[in-house]
Amino acid sequence: MIMTFLWILGVTFRFASYYGDHMVLQKKPVGAVVWGYGEAGANVTMSLSKDSKVIMKKMAQVEEHSETWKVVLAPMEHGGPYSVVAEQHSREEPKNLTLQDIYFGDVWLCSGQSNMEMTVSQIINASKELSEASLYPYVRVFTASLIQSEVELQDLAKIDLEWSIPTAENLGHENFSYFSAVCWLFGRHLYETLRYPIGLVESSWGGTCIEAWSSGRVLQECGLTGDAGRGCFSSATPHQLMLVLCHRFLLPTLLSGPKMPSVLWNAMIHPLLNMSLTGVIWYQGESNAFMNPDLYNCTFPALIADWRRAFHAGSDGQTQPLFPFGFVQVTASSCLLPDRDDRFPRIRWHQTADYGYAPNKRMPNTFMAVAVDLCDEHSPYGSIHPRDKQNVAYRLHLGARAVAYGERGLVFQGPYPTKVVADGARGLINVTYGQELLLLLMHDHIFEVRSHPCQWVPAPMVSASSHTVTLSSSGCRDAVTRLRYAWAEWPCEYRQCPLYNKHLLPAPPFVIDSALKTGMVKPAPVVPVCSCKG
Repeated sequence: MIMTFLWILGVTFRFASYYGDHMVLQKKPVGAVVWGYGEAGANVTMSLSKDSKVIMKKMAQVEEHSETWKVVLAPMEHGGPYSVVAEQHSREEPKNLTLQDIYFGDVWLCSGQSNMEMTVSQIINASKELSEASLYPYVRVFTASLIQSEVELQDLAKIDLEWSIPTAENLGHENFSYFSAVCWLFGRHLYETLRYPIGLVESSWGGTCIEAWSSGRVLQECGLTGDAGRGCFSSATPHQLMLVLCHRFLLPTLLSGPKMPSVLWNAMIHPLLNMSLTGVIWYQGESNAFMNPDLYNCTFPALIADWRRAFHAGSDGQTQPLFPFGFVQVTASSCLLPDRDDRFPRIRWHQTADYGYAPNKRMPNTFMAVAVDLCDEHSPYGSIHPRDKQNVAYRLHLGARAVAYGERGLVFQGPYPTKVVADGARGLINVTYGQELLLLLMHDHIFEVRSHPCQWVPAPMVSASSHTVTLSSSGCRDAVTRLRYAWAEWPCEYRQCPLYNKHLLPAPPFVIDSALKTGMVKPAPVVPVCSCKG
């Protein structure tokens, strides 16, 4: 169902577009923000009731210039149902608005491109997942329509799915149309852990680059102004555009969405800023693997920081200034890119601000779901759209439990190196990890080493212990200076990367350099692929 603005019908007193029956409002420790439109200068009384008993009243005045009113509710415990009644007192007859079946809980925003858009009907075990939708009536869902704008909008122009109790129909709508499978499964996992209402707001669009979701502030910070800021595909070379055509599903996926900077920030994020949120999950990056990939280590951290500032200000300080932000490290595509092309590994690395893991110093209070092992060569939607969204959501929810909810002792990341020592005399490299390893298989080429001047060669795994993997570096003629892991578009088959922890969380890709001399792990800068031969 698509709902357009009520002002088209001549209604002047109304709630903002994304308030409706069945919605979830943010619970304590913050106050939920409720706002709407009215007659300039009029007074508005908003009442919160339960079982026909008024438990809270708030007053506001409609601002002259914007004709909007806003109230911040006192922090509420989770639960419901409540009724919300807004009454406008003006020169005309008083007018009332009522919202029914309102619950307080945690509200999460889900955004990104087509892997976030994929519906439950498109994923593995879809029939089972859809049949269980009715078991979760307190996980409520809402979807914004696909709208772009050259100016910042105050409210959503259209809504695809008004606040709803989940059903097989609204979770399994048409392909890449409301409601997001990742968002739904993430919220369902949270509900099973927290046992109180969860509100899920989806605002995503397939084939979009990060520049479209970024405000002008982000673009300026990352040098995307003038000609460089005209759009995420504006700087594409003919060679890059040919890469996009290498798989029949990549063309609609990577070129279908809006390309101009800020148009989705303006239309699909800026209107939500008044909403009180718990946090955001984000699944985007495939488009930027082809366009402006080496700016992503600026644009992504800058977007996170900017969204945090904007939501905190827009909610009158109710949304936390450092709210949790989770994201999915993009998986693989079977598109046959030219030999030595590493744009997918680079975008994965840049998603972490070149640290290889999250949270980190440049991306505090973030969490990452590694998906490099969830490839799907036979996906009917193209290999760039893997159908295993259950593992994606499960890994995301572990990060949320640890980072957003402070669950102590919960392991939410795969193993990452803490020490690398090269034994040049024996031609071996010992890679020590900070977690106990689960070794699924030995692999001859998922680790690679490089020596001066520029050649990357495989470093076969020769042995492994509980925390250490030993590699052969005999393929290098000179002293090894760099090491990388899973640095390929398609590094391993489905859930068959060699290294996991005992919780079955995969080791993320990495690239490190001078550590091999000192033993201390240091992330390496990513430079364009070397074209040297021999």
